[in-house]
Amino acid sequence: MTSGAFDELHPDVLGEAYLAETIGLPPDEEGPVVATLVVRRAERRTGRAVLHVHGFADYFFQTQYAEWWNERGYDFYAIDLRKYGRSIRPHQTPNYVTDLRSYFADLDAAWHRIVERDAHDHVVVSAHSTGGLIVALWADARRPALDGMVLNSPWLDMQGGLMIRTLGTQVVKRVGSRQPKRIVPRKVEGFYARSLHIDHEGEWDFNTEWKPIDPGPVYFGWLRAIRLGHDALHRGLEVGCPVLVLSSGGTHWPKEMGPDVHNFDTVLEVPQIRRWAVALGRHVTYIAIEGARHDVVLSLPEPRAQAYAELERWAAAYLGSGEPGSTPGA
Repeated sequence: MTSGAFDELHPDVLGEAYLAETIGLPPDEEGPVVATLVVRRAERRTGRAVLHVHGFADYFFQTQYAEWWNERGYDFYAIDLRKYGRSIRPHQTPNYVTDLRSYFADLDAAWHRIVERDAHDHVVVSAHSTGGLIVALWADARRPALDGMVLNSPWLDMQGGLMIRTLGTQVVKRVGSRQPKRIVPRKVEGFYARSLHIDHEGEWDFNTEWKPIDPGPVYFGWLRAIRLGHDALHRGLEVGCPVLVLSSGGTHWPKEMGPDVHNFDTVLEVPQIRRWAVALGRHVTYIAIEGARHDVVLSLPEPRAQAYAELERWAAAYLGSGEPGSTPGA
């Protein structure tokens, strides 16, 4: 795996416990490309680390999640992939690629830093939503020596009816190959982000430039890349380690803000996550958290506590490391 060029560590926007570095990557058709690696170190040195990858129109800000891993002796790393969050540059189309394998260079560079430069010998990969699809494809292709993988509501199939997943996908692939920056017609209400943000109905403070209330346009070229990634997953992957897949207990498509926005996945279809989780590899644990949001670690306190309790049990069984710490949301 190649490393890319590294800049010096500097204070991160999340505060003094967090450091960040900009990773120079080969340019693409839009110009220079970078990724950003953020780290929060555990108090004691154990040789263990977590690498976390965000979802679509997202970035790393889930400090409670990082602290949970720190308490168990893991240095916590999170990468803002190219054209996301800390890594967006003015000349770039946010969140845009035409091949999910483009992100392999970002993850290779992070892996180099964590394993070779920082000498961690036990690494867990964690990811949310679109990030879950990306890291699964990367792990299958690269076969890194992972201790485990934690996927929080991974995007494993296209939401919607059979026509969307069949004929609709054929259209996406055809248009995406010919007009990659043509915008996909869709309507987004922003209910999910409003359920999270402290200025609306949530408890979380995040940068709405990096995680917008309305996530903005989706392009046919990007959606084609997603569907090709789904195709590869559906043929069967082998990520080479125990996997924990967490999701909400169900999906709801709201028409207005209300309690259901807070208690269901309003982004992806939970039955699809359940169906395709087994395609990740030979050793997969799937757990549905009743009342959880799309990002289960940003759920209301009770389901959030349950999610962390399930994560604790899984880590004790399959990672066999660290001592139990506090349970966020409890």
